[in-house]
Amino acid sequence: MQEIRWILLLEILYALVIFATCLRIIYDTRSTIKTLAYLMLTVFLPVAGIILYFCIGTNYRKRKLYSKKIIKDVQMQNKMEEGIYRKSEKIWNTVPDEILKYQKLAHLLLNDGTSYLTGNNRVDILLNGEQKFPEVLKSLRAAKHHIHIEYYIYEDDEIGNAIKDILIEKAKAGVKVRLIYDDFGSRSIRKRVVPELIAAGVEAFPFYKVLFIALANRLNYRNHRKIIVIDGCIGFTGGINISDRYVNSTAHNDQIYWRDTHVKISGTGVYYLQYLFICDWNFCADEALAPQLDFFCDSEEDFGDSVVQISASGPDSDNPTILFSTIQVIGMAEKEILITTPYFIPGESLIDALSVAALSGVKVVLLVPGPKTSDSRMVAAAARSYYGELMKTGVEVYQYEKGFVHAKTMVADGSLSMVGTANMDNRSFELNFEVNCVIYDSKIALEMTNTFYEDLRDAKRIDPLEWEKRPLYKQLPEKLARLLSPLL
Repeated sequence: MQEIRWILLLEILYALVIFATCLRIIYDTRSTIKTLAYLMLTVFLPVAGIILYFCIGTNYRKRKLYSKKIIKDVQMQNKMEEGIYRKSEKIWNTVPDEILKYQKLAHLLLNDGTSYLTGNNRVDILLNGEQKFPEVLKSLRAAKHHIHIEYYIYEDDEIGNAIKDILIEKAKAGVKVRLIYDDFGSRSIRKRVVPELIAAGVEAFPFYKVLFIALANRLNYRNHRKIIVIDGCIGFTGGINISDRYVNSTAHNDQIYWRDTHVKISGTGVYYLQYLFICDWNFCADEALAPQLDFFCDSEEDFGDSVVQISASGPDSDNPTILFSTIQVIGMAEKEILITTPYFIPGESLIDALSVAALSGVKVVLLVPGPKTSDSRMVAAAARSYYGELMKTGVEVYQYEKGFVHAKTMVADGSLSMVGTANMDNRSFELNFEVNCVIYDSKIALEMTNTFYEDLRDAKRIDPLEWEKRPLYKQLPEKLARLLSPLL
C-alpha cells in the first residue's frame, strides 16, 4: 500500500514537471514547428525528452549570454551611435545606382545590429585554403600593433602550427596578440598549442568553455565565427577554418577536395569585425577591454571603392539578423539569386522567400554538397526533403560532385554579395554565433558570379521529374529526418 502511494506521488510529480516544461516550451520557443517538436519530445519521450529540451532547447535569444555593449557610458554610447548613422547616410551619396536599391538592407543591419555602412574598402575573394592561408600568413607577419583571432576550428596541424609560430614571434616582438578559440571545435589545440602561445605572451581564451555538467547545452551554442583583425585595418572572415583540410595540395592528396570561400577586407569595413571580437573577448576573458583608437583604422590610405557592411547574430542578439538579411536580399532580387551552402535546412520563412522569388521570375540557383560528400547523413537527408517543393516553384538545385562544398555565399543581381560563416540552417540562424560580410560592389559580384558558375561545372543538376518519381523507400528517411530538422 505504501509503495502504491509513492508510485502515485511520483506520477503526480512527473505530470507536474511535464506540465511546467510544456508551459515553458510554449512561452519560450518562437517557432511553431520547434514548439511542436519539443512538446512531442517532452510528452512522448519520458524523462529523456525533458532533459533533451533543457540541454538544447532553451531560448538564449531571450536569455542573452552576454551584453554586446562595450561602452558603459550611455551618453557616449548614444553619441557613437549617432555618428554611425550619419556616416552610413553619407555613403549613399557616393554609391552607383545599382547599389542604391539595397538601402532597405543597409538600414536593416544598421537598425538591428548597429552595423554601419562603410566605404573606402578593398575586398579580395579568397578561394580555398590555397588562396586564404598565404594571405593570412603575409598579413600576420606585417602586424605592428595587434592581432585579434577568433575561430571555431583551430587544429594542431601544419597550417595551425605555422600560424602559431608567427603569433609567438609577434608576441615576443611586442605586438599584442589575443586569441579566442571555440572550446569544442578547437579541442585539439588545448593541450599543446594553447600553452605554447600563452607561455610566449599570447592571451588565449576558450569561448564558452565546455564543462562536463553542462556539456550538451554548451555544445549547442558554439562560436562558429572565423575572424582575424590585424592593426584595425585588415580583416578576414568566411567559411575557412584553420586546418589543413582546406588546402587542396599534392601533400594532402589522400583527402577529399574541399571547396570553400573566404574574404579579406582592407579598410573601414573591418570596424564591425573588431567590435564583435571585443564583445566576444570581454565575455571569454571576463575582461573589460575598452575600444581604443589603435583598434580602428584611421589610415588616410585609399584602400578601394567597395562598400561593405557586416551582418552578425547569435544568442546574444535581439533578432536572427543574418536570417533577416538573407530574406531581405532574396526579396529585393530582380533577376538572379545564386546560393552556395553546405547545410541547407531552411525554416518556413526562408522556403517561402525562395519560392516567392522563383515564382516571380527570379532565377534562383542553389548549390549544395552531393550525397556522397556530405559530412552528416542526417543533415543531408533532412536537406534533401526540401528540394522537391523548391524545384516545383522553379528553383534550380545542383549537387557538387568534385568534393565537399563548404562555402557559404550568396550573389544577387550581379551587384551584391554575401560571404560568411553562416549556413542556411536553424543552427546558424538561431543557435551559433555567426558573421557574414555583405559587399555592395558589382565588380566583386561579377567575380563571385563567375566563380559560382565555375563550380556548377563540377556539379549535377537535379531533374525535378526524376526526383519526384523516386521510390518511397528513398523518400521515407528524408521525411523522418525532416521531422527532426528544427533540432539539427
